[in-house]
Amino acid sequence: MSKKNQRFSPLRPLAPIAKLQPLKQLKRGKKVTGMVRTMAGGYQAASKIGAFKEPPREILPKYIQAFCGHMAASFGVKVVEVEPVPQTHALWASNHVSWMDIPVMGSVSPAFFLSKAEVEDMPIFGRLARAAGTLFIKRGSGDADSVSEQMTTFLKKGYSIIFYPEGTTTDGTKIKRVHGKLLQAALDAGAPVQPTVLCYVNADGELDDKVPYYGGLTMKDSLLQVMDTPKVTAYVLPLEQISTAGKTRAEVTRELEQRMQEGLADLHRRVLKNPPKVVEKSAKKLTETA
Repeated sequence: MSKKNQRFSPLRPLAPIAKLQPLKQLKRGKKVTGMVRTMAGGYQAASKIGAFKEPPREILPKYIQAFCGHMAASFGVKVVEVEPVPQTHALWASNHVSWMDIPVMGSVSPAFFLSKAEVEDMPIFGRLARAAGTLFIKRGSGDADSVSEQMTTFLKKGYSIIFYPEGTTTDGTKIKRVHGKLLQAALDAGAPVQPTVLCYVNADGELDDKVPYYGGLTMKDSLLQVMDTPKVTAYVLPLEQISTAGKTRAEVTRELEQRMQEGLADLHRRVLKNPPKVVEKSAKKLTETA
C-alpha cells in the first residue's frame, strides 16, 4: 500500500506497547494522549460554533489556528514565527517537508486547506476536516484545470487557500521545481500569492532529519519517528507577497520559485548554526513547464 493511501487512527496502537522501553513507552503515551485530547477539543469547539452543520468560514481561522497549534505541540513541535505572519487574503504557497506542515502552517496562516475528496469520508478525521472548512477537491483523471477552477471559486468568495507548489515533500534543504498550474486560480480570482517557507530545527541548531516525510518512509514509521524525537522547533518565515495583476502564469511561477528559494536560504541563515550551501537553480525552462 502506498503511503498516500495509508490511514492512521490515534485509537489504533502504533506498536506493541509491551515491547517498548519504559521511557520510550512513556514519551509515546504522552504524545498520543496529547493528540487525542486535541482531537476531542477540536470536536468540542466545532460543535459549539455549529461547524458540523455548516462551517462558519468567516470565524473559523482562529479556531483552526488554535487547534493546529495544540496538535503540533502534542508532538513536541514548537512553532515560531521568524517574522509576523500576515493574516491576509491570498493563495498561500509553502515548501513541503512533512505531514507536520499541516498543523504548523495551520497554526499561523488564515488559509483553509486543500484535500482529496475521499478524505471527507474518513472516520474521525473526515468529519473534523469538513468542520474546519477544508476545500475537498474532486479530481477527474488528475485534471489540474478542474482543481484550479474549484480553487478560483473558493478564492472569489474571499477565502484563502494554502497549497504546496513543489507537489511533493523534500528533506527540507532546498526548494524543488515549482509547478505553476494551480497558480492559475490566483490569476483568475485576481488574488495575490503569499509565499512562506518553513524548516524544522533540532536542539543542536541543525535541520532536523526525523520530521521530514519523504522517500520510502511509511506514514506509520514517520509517526513513530516523530514521537520518539526530542523537541523540535518549526520556524516559519512569511515572504513578500506576489501580485498577479497583469502577469502570466509562467511569470508568477518563476517569481514564486525564485522567492521561495531565496527565502528558504535566508531562513536557514537566520536559524541554523551551519546553513547548507545554496546551489543556484536555472529557471531557463521554467516558462515552458509552468
